[in-house]
Amino acid sequence: MLYVDLRHRQGAFSIEAGFTSSGRLTALFGPSGSGKSSLINLIAGLIRPDEGRIEVDGKVLVDTRAGVFIPRHKRRIGMVFQDARLFPHMSVRSNLLYGRWFTPATERYLEMDAIVDLLGIGALLERKPSRLSGGEKQRVAIGRALLSCPRLLLMDEPLASLDEARKAEILPLIEHLRDQIKIPIVYVSHSVAEVARLASDVVVLAQGKVRASGPVSDILQRLDLLPAGERGEGGALVETLVLGHDDAYSMMVLSSPAGEIRVPRIDKPEGSSVRLRIRARDVIVARQKPEGLSALNILPGKIAAITHGEGAEAEVLLDCNGVMILSRITGQSCQMLGLEPGLSIFAVVKTVSFDETSTTRALYSQKESSIVT
Repeated sequence: MLYVDLRHRQGAFSIEAGFTSSGRLTALFGPSGSGKSSLINLIAGLIRPDEGRIEVDGKVLVDTRAGVFIPRHKRRIGMVFQDARLFPHMSVRSNLLYGRWFTPATERYLEMDAIVDLLGIGALLERKPSRLSGGEKQRVAIGRALLSCPRLLLMDEPLASLDEARKAEILPLIEHLRDQIKIPIVYVSHSVAEVARLASDVVVLAQGKVRASGPVSDILQRLDLLPAGERGEGGALVETLVLGHDDAYSMMVLSSPAGEIRVPRIDKPEGSSVRLRIRARDVIVARQKPEGLSALNILPGKIAAITHGEGAEAEVLLDCNGVMILSRITGQSCQMLGLEPGLSIFAVVKTVSFDETSTTRALYSQKESSIVT
């Protein structure tokens, strides 16, 4: 468990942040200047807070009232930054081994060979950082952080400087760390797509304060919490299982409590779990079950709530057999259809809202907006 309760001022900027998370990957989410990097530096011990307490799995790192402040080199926290920050004069092997120096031999739980194999960097060990691509540098930086055998891994926008192809390489590695190695991770991002794919819990920051925190599925349905440029990417996260594949049309059938959902095929075996993100703006609301329609995903449900915004939009929360799906439509459509809480409806989602990418771990909708991991 991660417990954070901090107050700190840096010049004109102040942080007042408190949250608790027991998730495997906690995302610090918010626009530039919201305090994400400052907060992660406070957790790492790079900044000493004016007041507060930090605790990781029962280990108190900071308690200003008790006069406790464990120095950063004794916190057993691994860090990965936007830029890899490798030592340019050292080989990849030496950079990796540097991470082990700060951990007593009796407390090491990861071995060099295992990390090299996991990251696929065996052929790079004798190279200098100047001979590495951006994605290779980040792999090495992740390896160095892991070989410190940390209690907690902090990742400060590790994909921000990478192109889409390199991001596709690194994302599955972070998923593997989250699911297999099970080191608690705090991950800084301003991307809804990354947060939806990776996070178990989200802490939303704005102007140095926590606006909301909780499970990722709850936060992504709060479009008001998302930066203006990312609100179109919010929606529902639906946990599904692969029911089967339709080879004739290169599609995959997913099973969920809401009903079957068809998406473009990805290389996932039957019975495997898939997290599906459905953007609110991709969901159409119908009063009657549509006929003669090209959309293949038609899910019955009831209206749970309607929220009218200041502009032309309305957010309609749909309860599809316990699966909460959000639809963003116009207020005019809401009035024309006579929508109100409790009304039976159908949620309609086009299959082509999802577009297969090069990774077998994820399925995004157009412009990387919906995700299956």
